[in-house]
Amino acid sequence: MNSSIIQLLVLAGIAIFLILRLKSVLGTRDGFEKPPVPKTDEPVARKGFEVIEGGPDRDITDHVEEDGPQAQDLAAMKRIEPAFSVSEFVQGARGAYEMIVMGFERGNLDEIQPFLADDVFDAFVDVVAAREDKGLTIEAEFVGVRETSIQDVRFDKDTNKAEITMRFVAELTSVVRDKGGDIIEGSPTAIKRQKDTWTFARAMGSNDPNWLLVATDG
Repeated sequence: MNSSIIQLLVLAGIAIFLILRLKSVLGTRDGFEKPPVPKTDEPVARKGFEVIEGGPDRDITDHVEEDGPQAQDLAAMKRIEPAFSVSEFVQGARGAYEMIVMGFERGNLDEIQPFLADDVFDAFVDVVAAREDKGLTIEAEFVGVRETSIQDVRFDKDTNKAEITMRFVAELTSVVRDKGGDIIEGSPTAIKRQKDTWTFARAMGSNDPNWLLVATDG
């Protein structure tokens, strides 16, 4: 038997040994199979969520300090209206902020009136009217909201009236033109940062789901 045949037999033996060794370690499977999931009667927690019986309400503590007065008022609001979500409110306030800011800048107050308390709407009307009396027009483009946070929460347990004060930091471009169309303020390309503190109010548990802007403090 020549040396080449001996080498082939040795290599074949090594290959057979490795295959048997791999089978003993990995087992045998056809194709890609997910490992079997053990059956259990316990609820399976979603990835990224920790199930703690009686633990803190993350919908509240994600936005305000746990056990603080704001958290307590939010919890009282949710007891009156269990379907209320703080996270959804914050998201909705962010969208309302952009809509109201642009409606005010462009003078389209009819579009945003349903979201404003009467005194806030009247104040907006006065500003827009004064602007128009001077022949001024504003061209604005909203870039985006950079920060959104809850600054204060107040809840009256006797009337169920809730007030949530939000802080917004936004970026936009704004240009003020005179009667002749010349720019007297701002730039169409320069982005300015705007900070606002707005308070929204609503009676918890009422049939009207809309929050109204009741106060502004830029």
